[in-house]
Amino acid sequence: MTTVRYLCLLLPVALTLGAARLERGREARFAALLAFVAAAVGIAALTELARPTGWYAFAPVDGTFRGMPVDLWLGWALLWGPIPVLLRGLLPLPVALGLLCWLDVVAMPQLRPLVHLGPSWLVGEAVGLLCVALPAQLLGRWSADRRRLPARVLLQLGVFTALVLWLLPTVVFEFGDGSWDRLGRLPTTSLFVLAQLGVLLAVPALAAVREFAVRGGGTPYPWDPPRRLVTTGPYGYVGNPMQVSTVGLLLLLSMATGSGWLAVAALAGVAFGVGVAGPHERRDLDDRYGPAWRRYRAQVRDWWPRWRPYPSDGPTALLWLDGDCGPCGVVGTFLDRRDPRRLLLRPAAEHDRPLRRARYADGDGHQERGVAAVARALEHVTLGWAYLGWLLRLPGVAWLAQLVTDAMIAPPHLTRPRGEECPTPSSDSSTGPSPPSVRTASPGFPPGPSPAPPG
Repeated sequence: MTTVRYLCLLLPVALTLGAARLERGREARFAALLAFVAAAVGIAALTELARPTGWYAFAPVDGTFRGMPVDLWLGWALLWGPIPVLLRGLLPLPVALGLLCWLDVVAMPQLRPLVHLGPSWLVGEAVGLLCVALPAQLLGRWSADRRRLPARVLLQLGVFTALVLWLLPTVVFEFGDGSWDRLGRLPTTSLFVLAQLGVLLAVPALAAVREFAVRGGGTPYPWDPPRRLVTTGPYGYVGNPMQVSTVGLLLLLSMATGSGWLAVAALAGVAFGVGVAGPHERRDLDDRYGPAWRRYRAQVRDWWPRWRPYPSDGPTALLWLDGDCGPCGVVGTFLDRRDPRRLLLRPAAEHDRPLRRARYADGDGHQERGVAAVARALEHVTLGWAYLGWLLRLPGVAWLAQLVTDAMIAPPHLTRPRGEECPTPSSDSSTGPSPPSVRTASPGFPPGPSPAPPG
């Protein structure tokens, strides 16, 4: 079995090195590394699922992780991850998946007695190809070719969430203290509270990931970064929102599972970020963005947030609200009293097109409507209100908040002439067209022309 184990690792390593010589693009090589991480995490999860289903099992040997030989695990991840990505010019995705399936069907029975195949192991093979190999290939290929940004961001988010909040704790539990069983024995009420705390801690990271994609045109992966400097959203308050959320989630998980070593791992991550990753990242950002980055860095810290947003020298954002609509007027007054930074409030009647909902437009062309527009405006006030804005713009939350607003607070309606009352759920639930708006300033908002929305 020793020879088999060596071959299971050394042959994929040799194939990976050969494929890397054919693909000399730096971005493609780092995309292949990302595919390897995705495949490794997925194979670990697949092996956990294979245990109760009886798809396959491994002989009791040394050098295993939860019963899976580490060398076989790494070789398997190389085959399902980086090799087809590096050879994507020669192996289209269907061909690559077909070859992987053929290789497994031929090789797996030959690995006895190291691998014990169950009666339904082909089912496990199909699940692995569809749920592990396919996502790893899509992530690697899209990242290498810089395609399908929203999809690769979602795949990255899934991979790194599983890596940090499942695989890393599992490794710690296996070789240190704590266990998932302790978490499972908690009362339902405690689990519900922990889940709520976890969501609250994750909000800055989720909002930061979205900001990277929407405003920066990139992803959280260090070798697939945003194309422009992102200083909005959570980055207007703290330099490392993703790391702050990750450390908070690991500390919460360490308390729930009784693992002191997991807390040590979280603090070690902070030390690594401060001493190793931080300086490298700062040099890279300084090279790419120069003075703009240095101005940002001088006022925004990595681990301790600001109370007021970063005073960017970019164009002022605009928020159009219908001042004759009661709820919109309340929102406008609320924001105006809190002296929002780098935000101007404008009557919706002054917009160059009739509006049905509030509209937010920033200088880089980014726009939001409805509840999302108001949530964006909250980012211009203070940290607490900005956090509420990030929460309101999360997928699902934003949809539900808009649905409740339309049904119970202020239905969508075209901007109405000054002084004409807007419909409310209690007086007029219709969302049909209204008479065209008159270009006059609404009470409570500064008069005068506003620039056309960017983009």
